[in-house]
Amino acid sequence: MESIERFAIWVDADACPKPIKALVYRASDRLKVPVFLVANGFLQKPPYPLVSVVQVSKGFDVADNVILERMSSGDLVITQDVPLASEVVARGGYGLNPRGSWYDEESVKSYLRRRDEREQMREAGMVQGGPQPFSQKDTQQFARVFDQFLARAKR
Repeated sequence: MESIERFAIWVDADACPKPIKALVYRASDRLKVPVFLVANGFLQKPPYPLVSVVQVSKGFDVADNVILERMSSGDLVITQDVPLASEVVARGGYGLNPRGSWYDEESVKSYLRRRDEREQMREAGMVQGGPQPFSQKDTQQFARVFDQFLARAKR
């Protein structure tokens, strides 16, 4: 199989579910794609040669800023952070949620609007709690979308 060298994969790793990271590691190994796990906390380096851990200091948006500083146009960024995804898309990257939905210019606007509405409702005491727990169905959806991206990138 021909090596893919046109892009890297960046993972906003602090909140990324383990099954998603495992899928990314295997793809990196199979397709020879560099992966960078960016985290505020300690992460054990996985036993894959092209997977690197970038540990950053704690602080608001520190990991996001490192990803944005180091990513290139065409790179894939896996994140649940909508403002980060918005910046990634604006810089020519691809944003993918660990639940398997793409971020593009239109969807980012919608996500940001819904996020702001939920925040206002939370502040008013109308909504409590967060997203549904991560499920096997979410992993399957991510795997399907991720595999489609990798297949297109191999061409």
